[in-house]
Amino acid sequence: MGRGRAKAKQTKVARELKYGTHSIDLDRLRRELSTTGGHPAADEADDPAVEPADR
Repeated sequence: MGRGRAKAKQTKVARELKYGTHSIDLDRLRRELSTTGGHPAADEADDPAVEPADR
């Protein structure tokens, strides 16, 4: 018992995320992506802890 209110809130948030209109600042996103150091897959390829079968 007691889960009803939490589940209702989760459902409300999920619906807002799914159906809500979100404005995306494409210029900010572009700047943010261009400042990242490198491609994550390239970093993973150099990681000796990652086995080839795990990729």
